[in-house]
Amino acid sequence: MDTAEVLLCVLMVVIIIVSLLSNVLVLICFLYNPEIRKQVPGLFNLNLTFCNLLLTVSNMPLTLVGLVSKAQPGGDGFCQIVGFLETFLSTNSMLSMAALSIDRWIAVVFPLRYHSKMRHKDAAFVLGYTWAHSMSFSTVATCLSWVGYHRLYASCTLSNPRASSRTQFVIFTVFFHSFTFLLSFIVLCFTYLKVLKVARFHCKRIDVITMQTLVLLVDIHPSVRQRCLEEQKRRRQRATKKISTFIGTFMLCFAPYVITRIVELFPAVPINPHWGIVSKCLAYSKAACDPFVYSLLRHQYKKTCTDIINRLLKRSSLNASGRGYSIDQTPQPKRTYNLTFSGIQVRLLGTLCTSF
Repeated sequence: MDTAEVLLCVLMVVIIIVSLLSNVLVLICFLYNPEIRKQVPGLFNLNLTFCNLLLTVSNMPLTLVGLVSKAQPGGDGFCQIVGFLETFLSTNSMLSMAALSIDRWIAVVFPLRYHSKMRHKDAAFVLGYTWAHSMSFSTVATCLSWVGYHRLYASCTLSNPRASSRTQFVIFTVFFHSFTFLLSFIVLCFTYLKVLKVARFHCKRIDVITMQTLVLLVDIHPSVRQRCLEEQKRRRQRATKKISTFIGTFMLCFAPYVITRIVELFPAVPINPHWGIVSKCLAYSKAACDPFVYSLLRHQYKKTCTDIINRLLKRSSLNASGRGYSIDQTPQPKRTYNLTFSGIQVRLLGTLCTSF
């Protein structure tokens, strides 16, 4: 093995470890916290976590074995089963991300009708479609013997060694990626850009209220004024960063692999073998990123992880959370300022800006 292959093996091992630990942690939080289980997005997160975990324990180790041994892991029948799982799980993961974006779109754009538009049975219907969609493509590919060991990716995946069915395989591959990757990407862009538009609109309204308050309260303490302005700036950037993360990680992880699969259909275009493995590792890395992007960095999951740790350490969760304060907030002492405006005395708490 050359240096590049050794680095790729190390990268694959890191991806497997991070993906396994993070997805197991998300599953533990889901089982531990009844509030997460009651929420509709929790079903989509559970499905995404299930797909990522199964992909981590079934396909990633065999790809690592194929990379090290430079040979097919197991027989043809075993490789077809693994390839079926790889096609099914990767498709299901993409559609689950699209389902999560639709849920956020409805929650933000139609907040008053969210509970009537997105109920648990509606979520079950969406998940049923993702499973049917994934199962249909993977079944067709397996039945037509278009699943096998692919040396370029050192894994059992979509592959067509027969020249007689090349045209049909090309049509299937283009159709498959158009209705999985491209469809999911379009849904992500449409929904999250709508969410960003609404978020920016509300931020502008809040900024106007904040600035009007700061102008009226001419005697406000400088530290409070500065904290309000800093919070106003962070609020404007927060929604953009989150949505950029959702769409950016999807494109960064899946686009290189999908583009490589499309370019591969043209025999005249050479593809570096190392690049094939790199694109596969990027696609696998999405399973390691998803727990942090969609779950573990959220306040509810952070609090659940803290409660679990406190319980394991036999400490009171209530004391650890600061007597009712959020775990990622430090209780600030309240300071009171007496301001006179138009002959009327106003009492202002120093933490006023945090309510905007």
